[in-house]
Amino acid sequence: MISPDDQKLKDGLVLPLMELFYTLQGEGFHTGEAAIFIRIGGCDVGCSWCDVKESWDPSLHPLTAVEEIINQASAYPSPNVVITGGEPLLYNLGPLCEGLKNLGLHTFLETSGSEELSGDWDWICLSPKKNALPLPSVYQHAHELKVIIQVPEDLNDAETYAASVSEHCKRYLQPEWSHRKEITPHIVDFIGSHPEWKLSLQVHKYIGIP
Repeated sequence: MISPDDQKLKDGLVLPLMELFYTLQGEGFHTGEAAIFIRIGGCDVGCSWCDVKESWDPSLHPLTAVEEIINQASAYPSPNVVITGGEPLLYNLGPLCEGLKNLGLHTFLETSGSEELSGDWDWICLSPKKNALPLPSVYQHAHELKVIIQVPEDLNDAETYAASVSEHCKRYLQPEWSHRKEITPHIVDFIGSHPEWKLSLQVHKYIGIP
């Protein structure tokens, strides 16, 4: 028999909230914009270079009522709310998106695409991972494709991912932070011959903000 908490989690009425904070978006298309970040615990991808490995185990983060999460988000002046993880699509995000949109907030999703989409999104940033590829159904919904480049061979994978997104999807290559000095020149050269791509840097890490 399913427990009341498990049923609420299934219905998207509670989520394992790791943190909620206000900062500037540091990556991709919306770099430099003020945004509320809602980080949800739990991940089925497990990248070796992940800089928030503490997000992987959902049991470490308290199940928090969606109403409380929305209330916390509404305290900040920016209308932009980024839902990230972990992998947030492990959960039903419909009630969270509905509540945020009822307040006039904009919903942005950061996902690997490894799970089915749920929720109503103003912007979807798809960041594919080799060990858990995006579902085919997710690609065409992406507004932004952000590929993390750790070794030069990853540039070939980026082209493969790009073949599945829409022609209007913005395309970004981002150096993996711990390899940024070695890999960034390769990315720069690649973009020079593939100008449909743009460079994404983790600006928040350079300037020392969350």
